Amino acid sequence: MPLLARTVTTPLAIEVRRGALAELGTLLHDRRISGGGDVAVVVGPGQGERIAELVRPSLGNADMFHICGGTVDSAMDLSQGLRQRNYDAVVGIGGGKTIDTTKYAATRLGIPMVTVATSLANDGICSPVASLDLDGRRGSYGVQIPLAIVVDLDFVENGPDRQTQAGIGDALSNLSAVADWELAHRERGESIDGLAVALSRSGAEALVNHPGKIGDDAFLTTLAEALIMGGISMAVAESSRPASGGCHEISHAIDHLFPGTGSHGEQVGLGALFCTYLRGDQERFAQLGACLRRHGLPVAPGDLGLTDQQFGLAIAHAPTTRPDRYTILEHLAMSPAEIETRVEGYADALRDLVG
Repeated sequence: MPLLARTVTTPLAIEVRRGALAELGTLLHDRRISGGGDVAVVVGPGQGERIAELVRPSLGNADMFHICGGTVDSAMDLSQGLRQRNYDAVVGIGGGKTIDTTKYAATRLGIPMVTVATSLANDGICSPVASLDLDGRRGSYGVQIPLAIVVDLDFVENGPDRQTQAGIGDALSNLSAVADWELAHRERGESIDGLAVALSRSGAEALVNHPGKIGDDAFLTTLAEALIMGGISMAVAESSRPASGGCHEISHAIDHLFPGTGSHGEQVGLGALFCTYLRGDQERFAQLGACLRRHGLPVAPGDLGLTDQQFGLAIAHAPTTRPDRYTILEHLAMSPAEIETRVEGYADALRDLVG
């Protein structure tokens, strides 16, 4: 009998609203994740104590773990702490470093993990990948996607605007990543997953067309959903393909050549706009550029403090960061002189966009 359907792993629950953190125990109970609140709650620095106080009333049997996340070592230390008793689930509360550290530790021990995001800086809130440092170098590690995802808009709104702007750039870059995947499918016969494409692109399309601002609940909800769908698309594809193309290669190259330049979201947003220019998609270029500008994200190398020459060096280096990935950068295989010409043309296109 032919296989007519497939099983897709997705979170049991997704909640994006204000006040969600204080009702975490009810959510875990109602979704049969933890009836008695026997969970490990992992919080990071900064708002950790405030968060712990909010969740304690609804999670009386929980153990609190305070970490400084972001590294494999911190994830291994957390793993050791989680061995002290049997937990129904591990709840990671905070930003990207705390969540990625928790995802890694929970996956290592085979314990279900719940994400409670207090910022929307990247798609790590749902992705099957943990970005952690090891010996001073950033690496990506495969993990299980969360069993449930909660986004508390009260915390997102009170956080730095730059974190939300980074999330916008990360979500919008999916438009370029999907275009690169489709290019690889046409040119090289690379296998493509239509469901993963639909999830990734539809979330980004909703965001790029949304008229709201970063302080609006409706816009923040759309951003959260776009990041979540991007993460699920990677789980469906069993690859980062639907959310990582030439845009991410450029960002990795900037990190390598000019560390500390900008946030991940800022860099991939700029990379996505440049790759869209390279593809000659003028309508998408205008749409994406207008959205990035509207939300205060970089659109030119100078917005990140890079010269055109430095940006050109990053473009030249970008394909080496993912030798197995075929994007518009590999397709054009530009020489240094061609890169210089394209960067000049990109600057002209940005000026036309303003006009």
